[in-house]
Formats: sequence, C-alpha cells, structure tokens
Amino acid sequence: MIYFLKYDIQAICKRLIQGELEHTGLKYSLINANELDINQTLSNEDLKALNSNLMKLGIEIMSSQKSILVQKTKKAIIDLINLDDKLSLCKTSHHLAKTLNHDYRYLSRVFSEVTYTTIENYIILQKIEKAKEMIACNELTFTEIAWRLNYSSVGHFSMQFKNTTGFTPSLFKRIILQRRDNTILEAIEN
Repeated sequence: MIYFLKYDIQAICKRLIQGELEHTGLKYSLINANELDINQTLSNEDLKALNSNLMKLGIEIMSSQKSILVQKTKKAIIDLINLDDKLSLCKTSHHLAKTLNHDYRYLSRVFSEVTYTTIENYIILQKIEKAKEMIACNELTFTEIAWRLNYSSVGHFSMQFKNTTGFTPSLFKRIILQRRDNTILEAIEN
C-alpha cells in the first residue's frame, strides 16, 4: 500500500546535522537547523573535513558575513511564511529589518548581490511552495490559502501561482489528486 507523507524539512536537517556531528566527537550546540556552535577550536583541516562531510548531505558551513546574513534573511522569510496562522499583516520589509536588526535597503542589496535575485522574488517563491503544500494536503480552499498567505485576493494568488508554476491552482490540485488516485489504483492492482 502507498502512504503519503507530510514532513518537516527543518527537523530532518537538524537530525542529519546531529547525526554527522555525533560521529566527529566534537562538543557542539545546535541552536537550530541553521546555527551551529562548536564549543572548541577547530583546525582548518578539521573544519574542511566537517564541511566536506556536511556537503555530502547538501549542507554547507557559511563563512562570509554576507552569506550568513542572506541565510538569516531566508530563514526569517521561511519562518514568517510557515506560521500556522495567517501571515503577519506588517510589511515584510519592516519585519525583516526588525528581526535581523539591519536596514531593509541594506538587506535587499546584500541579498541581491549574493543570490542574484530579489528578496521579493524569494518571498513569492516561498509563498508558492507553501501554497503547493497546502493544496497537496487538500484541507483548505483556495480562498483560505490566499488569506493565510496574505494575498489581497484569490485572483492575485491564482495569477502569481500561475506565473510561478505555469499551472493554475485548480489544475495543480487536479494533477496532485490524479497522481494520488493513480498511485492508489496501482497499489490495489498489485
């Protein structure tokens, strides 16, 4: 029988990092899935080895201050979008400036410099990813999804979803449900 999974990427990453660090014998504190405090001095070779092992898992130790600020910006955006309740009504620019203790223009400039995209585009992509998760769970209407993600209307949400994915939310939902039905039918036939 086929089972559908719902998972928490942050929790998975945290467990992967913990598993890798347990093998090293290092004294560490994992503050969250994005911040690691190693409670001892590492030689350059040990740091390179640790980074190499983490990179096999798709995880990289950030070294430049700008890259670290970009990661913190991405995390703040993802945390804001993943709130269980409606997205905050305060402007994202104010939220990021307050959360990261930097002027938004500076954050925006550094983000674009490091990622070659804007904070606004990143926010749109993250909101659409969250919308896809919500649609796949099939628990909310498009109106509820648009409201939770702080869109001004279902039409605005639908237009942005289509511009980003190439599909309308309705078509995306039909594809997901059809794939589920086909998978279940295949499992029953086998």
